[in-house]
Amino acid sequence: MYYLLFAGYLCLFAWLVTVPGFFRKSGLSNAQLIILFLLKVLAGIFYGWVGNYYGQFAYMYDTWAYHEVSLVEYDLLFQNPSEYFLNLFHSGYENKFGNFFASENSWWNDLKSNMFIKFLSLINVLSFGNYYVNVIFYSFITLTGPVALYRVFSEVFPGKKVQVLLATFLIPSFMYWTSGIHKDGLVVMAISFVIYHVYFSLKENRFRFYRVFPLLIAFIIILSFRNFLLVILIPALLAWILSYKFPKRVPVIFLSVYFISGLLFFTLRYLSPAFNFPQAVVDKQKAFKKLQGNSGFDFPELKPTVGSFVINTPRALSSTTLRPHPGDVKHILSMAAASETAFLLLLFLLFLFWRTNGTKSTSFIWFCIFFSFSLLLLIGFTVNFLGAIVRYRSIILPLLLVPVISLIDWERIYSILFNNIRNNHNVSNFRS
Repeated sequence: MYYLLFAGYLCLFAWLVTVPGFFRKSGLSNAQLIILFLLKVLAGIFYGWVGNYYGQFAYMYDTWAYHEVSLVEYDLLFQNPSEYFLNLFHSGYENKFGNFFASENSWWNDLKSNMFIKFLSLINVLSFGNYYVNVIFYSFITLTGPVALYRVFSEVFPGKKVQVLLATFLIPSFMYWTSGIHKDGLVVMAISFVIYHVYFSLKENRFRFYRVFPLLIAFIIILSFRNFLLVILIPALLAWILSYKFPKRVPVIFLSVYFISGLLFFTLRYLSPAFNFPQAVVDKQKAFKKLQGNSGFDFPELKPTVGSFVINTPRALSSTTLRPHPGDVKHILSMAAASETAFLLLLFLLFLFWRTNGTKSTSFIWFCIFFSFSLLLLIGFTVNFLGAIVRYRSIILPLLLVPVISLIDWERIYSILFNNIRNNHNVSNFRS
């Protein structure tokens, strides 16, 4: 029965992906949309297969654990509907709804899992509780995120359709981690919707009412699943909006906004303990150090002081941008991650030496850079597992990689390679 159900839903959603105007107006053909959707489904199935058969080896218990608990919530929906809708708001902690950024004993920390389980339990109504059928629904819903990014980047880099398509949809780690049944795909969708609606609101010189509701939903998703992302998203958005209004002062505006944000990050705790952001980062690091995993590594203990954050910044950035490297390879999964990291670094080197101009929105590129590196820093400060680093950083790879690939002078590189090959061929013929 489940095989027929899977095949039926797969055909249905492969057709549905070509119907909504949001998808059709992206500039992608029906065939391209269907292929991208099917690739996400395949990635989601592979993600579930790895979690099922190699979960202990790869420490990927979460996806199936969420599924099992969602089945319990699915049954509760029909047996006790009132409890189903109200238990999300129960807090068994003494502080009730306090400890907003805490990693333990916090209703907010539990909310990300509880909300995701509720989401899956609703999908179970249509999938009859089958994990792999859920993958189809999840792939369709989360495809909206990359499509939103594609629509923005297509405007920012006109005439670079192939580069934008490759870097938006087909980065291996991005495809893998955002297609599996986990929170990352929904987080990317929410961030993408914020970017999409802010970009086109700025372009239209006003925030239309029909953009307010999607923005509100996107912020609620981020608040529920990754509340700390709001801390780094808000200054990036503020700087983007201000620099769009004053395009001649883009660098000054971004540097000023982030300087002020840095001051607030370290000083707001003196106004209220609830805003002790440095301690929240330190607590997050301690929570990760308590976990176990095959890809763990040691790094110095962070302290809630300016000096400690400054000293640890180079190490944090190197962890999130350069690792895993060849020395970190222990199995096929880490080999794949290390290979991707090496390839991305190669692309960055090509960008440094052979780049061209061709962007319509400098302020948006600055947003991508500052927001992405803020997240990379946060990950580097707190996470001591290479597998987790690869997963967490994957959500911002399109924001960095699309500008890099789109601004590389591929024609010049091709010309250099072609001339070298032709010269070598001529030399060979001469010698012969």
